[in-house]
Amino acid sequence: MNIALFPGSFDPVTKAHVDIVKRSVGLFDKVYIGIGVNSSKQSFLSIEKRQEMLRAVFADQAKINIVAYEGLTVDFCRSIDANYMIRGIRTVSDFEYEKAIAQMNHTLAPDIESIFIVSKPGHSAISSTIVRDVLRHGGDISQFIPKEALAFL
Repeated sequence: MNIALFPGSFDPVTKAHVDIVKRSVGLFDKVYIGIGVNSSKQSFLSIEKRQEMLRAVFADQAKINIVAYEGLTVDFCRSIDANYMIRGIRTVSDFEYEKAIAQMNHTLAPDIESIFIVSKPGHSAISSTIVRDVLRHGGDISQFIPKEALAFL
């Protein structure tokens, strides 16, 4: 069984995240969306709220499981029998950052392969950080996040 993990903070989930997940589902038997818990990082939404939001967004996708995890992502991959890690690439700087992480992960867990999926051009400028900034300043974020996520913000 080909199992993949798409790790991230999803704080909040964006249309760019949704696009990467939907394009991944056809490639794998099961896709986990893993919400990484980082106790040293100030979150906008609670882990529970992010889980609820992601479950609402992907309610019609039987192959998708939403989970939160702590610790090394490769260790979590092993705990769910995932042999692939999905990463979205929006920009050249994303690629450089993700390449370094993928190389480190490969050293730690050579049996887990990183798969990079390039964002569609219309999604390359969307990030959770930008969405949070727009939201904090009272802007309309509806064009950047899935409609199912609006109720959680």
